[in-house]
Order: sequence, then C-alpha cells, then structure tokens
Amino acid sequence: MPKESPVRSIGPLERAFFGRDPRRVARALLGKVLVRRTSELLAARIVEVEAYLGENDPAAHAAAGNTARNSVLFGPPGFAYVYFIYGNHYCLNVSCEREGKAGSVLFRALEPLAGIDEMSHARGLIVRDPRDLLKLTSGPGRLAEAFGITRVRDNGCDLTSARSSLWIGSDGFRAVNICVTPRIGITKAAEERLRYVLGGNNFVSRTQSGNLMRLSHENRARS
Repeated sequence: MPKESPVRSIGPLERAFFGRDPRRVARALLGKVLVRRTSELLAARIVEVEAYLGENDPAAHAAAGNTARNSVLFGPPGFAYVYFIYGNHYCLNVSCEREGKAGSVLFRALEPLAGIDEMSHARGLIVRDPRDLLKLTSGPGRLAEAFGITRVRDNGCDLTSARSSLWIGSDGFRAVNICVTPRIGITKAAEERLRYVLGGNNFVSRTQSGNLMRLSHENRARS
C-alpha cells in the first residue's frame, strides 16, 4: 500500500504548460499529479496519456469541427473536456494548443497517492492488498469513476486554477523511462504512436503490456 502523499502544498500548473502541441503536453504530463478537492483530498500521479491532434486527427473529437459538444477543445488551453463513452463511463481530457486551435490529451491511467479510501468507495471496491489497488485508476473509465468525474460536474473545468475542485499540479517528481506506443481502444489512426506511459509503472493499463515491456528495455539500453 502506498503512503499518503503530502500534496496539500502543490500548486496548479500554469496555462502556458498546456498551450503547446498535444504531443509535448502529453509527454510533460507524465509524473504530474491530478488533484480533486472534496471533503477529502484526492491525488494521483499521471502515468499514461494519449495525445489527440485536433481537426486533422481522424480519431479526435475535434475532427467533426467546433460543435456544442466539443467546444472546450477549441477554447483556451488547460480546461477539462469530459465525454461519455460506451454508455457506461466518462473520459477526462485536457485542452491544448492556443485558443481557436483544437488539441487535447486523454488521461488513461493514474497511480493513487492520497484519498485512496474515497476512491475505493467511489469505485465500489475493497482494497485489501496491492493487487486490489491496481484496479482503482488503471484505465480512463476507472480513474474517472475514482475521482467522481462526470460531464455535468467537470466539463469546462479550469484545470489550472486552485479554485477549481479538479486541477493538475507538480510535486517535483521527475519522469524517467518514458515509452511511446500506438494509441489503443480506437479504430481510426490507431497506428499513430501517440500513447505516452511511464515504463515499468504497475498502474499503466494492461493492454499492449508486452509491447510496453519491450519499449522499456529499449529505452534503458539507450540511456
């Protein structure tokens, strides 16, 4: 079981952090901390993300153009874009690029740091050992449920503001052994290598774990 992390002193990332190409933002987000302020502080380290490149990316929601549903993607950077998928779970994204140019990063997996009891309750799980802990936030639907993320509650939320109940900060953690793989769970532009993960982290989603393991070894060999 991990120890509760001293995250109360963490401040949100600046908006300029997100006002870049989604590929740069995705890589830089690894190791940062997603924070939810409720009656109990929830915090988890970002260990797996995917970049979506805007209107010219067939797999991106922005490919449909600016609509009422996806307008957050075309607004200022650093805001939450939440959508409902498969009729059973929400997915959290953050808007990137300058205002008027769409781009985003999807959060795929987190490593819990604080508020584990509340996350477990939200997921309807009992955490008895480290194997149970892996089920909390490994996967976009699981992490959204653990953090109580919904479209009504969080779509359009400013992830750069400490006044928001949901935001992203840094505790000084330095991400190493970053691996890049094709995106997963999609059919369009699935071959694009736009999934970024912390190699060797147990909370990375299991899909394509064999490919990830090979990439981890390659990265270590080059370092």
